[in-house]
Formats: sequence, structure tokens, C-alpha cells
Amino acid sequence: MRRPEWVPAGTDVETPNAARVYDYYLGGSHNFEADRDMARQAMALWPDLPVIMRANRAFLRRAVQHLADLGITRFLDIGSGIPTFGAVHEVARAVDPRARVVYVDMDPIAVAHSRLMLQDDPLSAMVMADMTDTGDLLSRPEVTDLLAPGEPVGVLLVAMLHFVTDAEDPGKIVGALRDAAPPGSHLVLTHASRESRPRQADSLAELYARRTTTPLVMRTRTDVAAFFDGWELLPPGLVWLSEWRPEDPESVGPHPERMSGLAGVGRRP
Repeated sequence: MRRPEWVPAGTDVETPNAARVYDYYLGGSHNFEADRDMARQAMALWPDLPVIMRANRAFLRRAVQHLADLGITRFLDIGSGIPTFGAVHEVARAVDPRARVVYVDMDPIAVAHSRLMLQDDPLSAMVMADMTDTGDLLSRPEVTDLLAPGEPVGVLLVAMLHFVTDAEDPGKIVGALRDAAPPGSHLVLTHASRESRPRQADSLAELYARRTTTPLVMRTRTDVAAFFDGWELLPPGLVWLSEWRPEDPESVGPHPERMSGLAGVGRRP
């Protein structure tokens, strides 16, 4: 296939990529036929996937706005993905124009487009790093500069930990980020759960394992709750995506478990 000019050299466009599949679910244009084919197969198994991804994005906006309302002006967005409407810096600066954001991703297309978008933004930075190597991530100058003043930071792990296998120890990753974050910092987290539709979850996980390089690990509520060890969960606790502080309570509907994603925000004492 002919490679578009905006694709960084060396990028594998023949293997589906989780970030680009997510972009397709959200209606984005930074994806390729392999990603679209993968997404179509996934939606055949689970037709609600685009709605779930939009609910995940809506939760991110609500959570960032809430933290900004609490006075947090520093954000570390890990697994930020391909730029789309309602980026963290846009949401946070609608509350406080001084908000600083460091985005982190390991997908070359997400990194390239983020750097292009942020090139004239002195309060934001983009870091290409693997979140499973927290030692490397936390040593990056952009990250150390964000953490150095000791001010509370919003640590965002939105739709990320379900791409971390048990062997990679996601609990250890969250623990390292918690220990590095100043007191008063908050963890914003969403995670795919298999509890509402276990059969579909198993089929979807098998598809990701077969087609992508990022296996999907859909965990239980108990497993996800354990990631908040050392954080104080804010009300309403660990809930389905649409249940976390909805702008319109009637929008939640009678079956919020259909979103199949758990969401929570915790504060480091």
C-alpha cells in the first residue's frame, strides 16, 4: 500500500494497532485497512464497542474537568493515543489556562501527531515511552519536570491497563506511579471488565491476541479495585463508565453494565 506522508518511517501499517483501532471506533481518520478490518471483526462480536469507547472518552473529560475544578493544574496522561477532540489540555484549560500536560504513548503515529499538535504549546509535551518500564518513564525530563515542584498531579491511565498482561505486573506499574506522585495527586483509571458479558469478553480477547501485538486482558471488579491500593477512591467509587458523575443522571439508563468498562478516580493521601 502507498504510505501517507503523515506516517512515520518504519511504522507497521499491516498489523492492527490498538491505538489506531480505538481511533476508528471514535470515528477518527488516523487508521489503516488492517485496523478497520480488526475493528469490524470486533464489532461483529460486540456491536456496542463504538458506544463503549465514546463513553470511555466522555468519562475522561468529566474526570479531568473534576480534577481541574479541585485545583489540579498538572496532568500525566499515559497512553494518550492519537489526538482527538477534547484532549486533556483543552479540557483542563477550560477551567484553568495554566494547566500543564505531559502526554505519553509508544505508538509512533500517536506521538508524531501529538508533537505536531503541541509544537506551539509551551505548557504541554509529548513523550514516547513504554508504560511498562516505569523507571525509564519516570526518568524522562518532561516527567521529572512535571513532578519536581511537588504539586498534586492527575495521573491518567484511561483504557490502558487492560493491555498490560499479568506477567508485566500492572499493579507494580500503578504502585510505582503512586509512589512518584506527590501527596494530593489523583489516579484516573478505566479498565475493560469481563463480568457483564463473559462470553463476548473471551471472544474479544481471543481476537486481540490473534490479530494484534497488544493482548486484551479483561479483569474482574476485584482485580481492578486492587489497582487503587494506596489511593482513596472518590465517590461514587469504582463504577461502570456512565455511572461516574454523569452530567445527566437520566443518561445512565437501566443497564450501565452494558458499557463493560469500570471507572474510578482515587486520591493519594
